[in-house]
Amino acid sequence: MDNFIVSARKYRPLGFEEVVGQEHITTTLKNAIDNSKLAQALLFCGPRGVGKTTCARIVARMINGFEEKAEVNSLNIFELDAASNNSVEDIRNLIDQVRYPPQFGKFKVYIIDEVHMLSNSAFNAFLKTLEEPPSYAIFILATTEKHKVIPTILSRCQIFDFNRIQVSDISKQLKKVADREKIKVEEEALHLIAQKADGALRDGLSIFDLMVTFSSGKEVTFKDVLNNLHILDYDYYFKVVDGLLAENHTEPLLLLDEILRKGFDAQNFIVGLSEHLRNLLVSQDARTVNLMEVPDNTRKKYLDQAAATTPSLLLSWLNIATQCDINYKSSKNQRLLVELALMKMAHVHSVFKGNGTAPSQEGLKKKLN
Repeated sequence: MDNFIVSARKYRPLGFEEVVGQEHITTTLKNAIDNSKLAQALLFCGPRGVGKTTCARIVARMINGFEEKAEVNSLNIFELDAASNNSVEDIRNLIDQVRYPPQFGKFKVYIIDEVHMLSNSAFNAFLKTLEEPPSYAIFILATTEKHKVIPTILSRCQIFDFNRIQVSDISKQLKKVADREKIKVEEEALHLIAQKADGALRDGLSIFDLMVTFSSGKEVTFKDVLNNLHILDYDYYFKVVDGLLAENHTEPLLLLDEILRKGFDAQNFIVGLSEHLRNLLVSQDARTVNLMEVPDNTRKKYLDQAAATTPSLLLSWLNIATQCDINYKSSKNQRLLVELALMKMAHVHSVFKGNGTAPSQEGLKKKLN
């Protein structure tokens, strides 16, 4: 059996131009290297899987002029995992290494991952070296929790804040990987994977590998992704809203029963319904349509359904769904709570018709309770 390499490693960026969604950082770093104005202590902070360690390795290679596979990398680039090497003794060993100039290239680069895990004593032992390192030493610290790094360390570093990667950017990168691997994919499937990744490209690539393994015939379909990741299809929410617009609480209740029998959690359903209603609300204004992170064909469905509703009605439904979500954990009969919320939503429309005007949220609450 051939050695399998996960996509997150196989397609790790080798240059700044390949880094996804961090142009503000890659441009700054590239200009700093080109103009010989790179600080000797850098702090890369941001969510997991957005390219912090990758950018650190690219910086280390670029300032030394190394190729990706150059064996001298190991003599100039040192990586320390602060999660397991967080004592004063570990930092003292690192400081002892810093005293010796590089055997190859111009710089020795120390990449310290999860730096927030260092103990206070280790941080204090590191202060002097971090502030006044030798001219050939560059320190790149990476962390997902900047607030846990002590202020005296922050003040000695040039700080780079990495962003969560947009769903569209993750989806495009997954499409590139699929094309290179000659895997057939559906756009909706990639978009769903990108949403599940929650801003982390590494997570998106891991889920993509899982879907390729799950799917037969080297084809990733929307249906397979839904089934494997246990995600509720958009269509359920469209059907629920259609039932609510028809002032028919029977159809939403039957759909809820079907969803629960498939093993989905009722609170996840009500949270998803709230997100759906929010998307309908932003679909009613051309200026806010782009706030929806959905595929193009799904966006058209939102626009069509949004045309049949009013902002007041959607806000009232959102209010009911939000209250249901808030009270869910404390409820003795959670299913009944969700069913009651759906029945209230189904009859909000008739309340509007009876009054001739949209009631206030407080007035609506009194009528429905």
